[in-house]
Amino acid sequence: MEIKTIGVVGAGAMGSGIAQVAATAGYQVIMRDIEDRFVEKGMSGIDKFLTKSVQKGKVTEDQKKEIMGRIKGTTNLEDLKNVDYAIEAVIENLDLKKEVFKALDGMCRPEVVLTSNTSSMSITEIASATNRPDKVAGMHFFNPAPIMRLVEIIHGFNTSDETIKVVFDVTKKMGKDPVEVKKDSPGFIVNRIMIPHMLEAIKIVEEGIATPEDVDKAVKLGLNYPMGPFELMDLTGIDIAYHVTEYFFKELNKELKWVSPNLLKTMIRSGRLGKKTGAGWYGESK
Repeated sequence: MEIKTIGVVGAGAMGSGIAQVAATAGYQVIMRDIEDRFVEKGMSGIDKFLTKSVQKGKVTEDQKKEIMGRIKGTTNLEDLKNVDYAIEAVIENLDLKKEVFKALDGMCRPEVVLTSNTSSMSITEIASATNRPDKVAGMHFFNPAPIMRLVEIIHGFNTSDETIKVVFDVTKKMGKDPVEVKKDSPGFIVNRIMIPHMLEAIKIVEEGIATPEDVDKAVKLGLNYPMGPFELMDLTGIDIAYHVTEYFFKELNKELKWVSPNLLKTMIRSGRLGKKTGAGWYGESK
């Protein structure tokens, strides 16, 4: 089946970024969120990113208009009933994701592949909400989606090889570099490696060994990482790091290494979630 139209459920930072990537690749895109204000914010973010790209000479004004013209925003999930491929990018809440997949399964054609942008949750369990678990896979983009090249493609227990091939083809057409996660395991590859780094960084600060600024500086200069763990948490959302950590603790035998540090919990309770709230580990989030 030729894929011409992609449905994206969620217009937040990830959903709008994925919608932009898909439209830039030439796909028609229908981006849905639950309220007009979320859809408008997502569209505005895409427009802002493309405007900067025009200023930098990366795209022309005409190309920007063409990309924007390929994206339709909506609050009606039914508008996705005729899409050829779907990507879910709602918040990291398993029940909500299953609700979205159940709805998509009931309205999309039987041959349509349904994918989740979850960063850590079970594709097998998400797929259990559908009658097409063989056509459900993980398609995990990284933030910001228009810039980051990696996409993790994850097998659920029942995901068919044909489905994985379709997801690989779409990923490559979007100009991304895919890696295959052959087994449905919490956190897949990147988060399984990254979260322990973040937890140890928080513990270092919690124990008074160093400041967030010096931890970030040490990691960047000593390990040659482009960003330190605290800068990265501020960018992607401190709450995301917390939710993934809690999920790991639940799913990975409740090992002590996955216990959230008290300082991380304090940041969540104080509402300092990073860039999305204007402040995180840094006074004004970087």
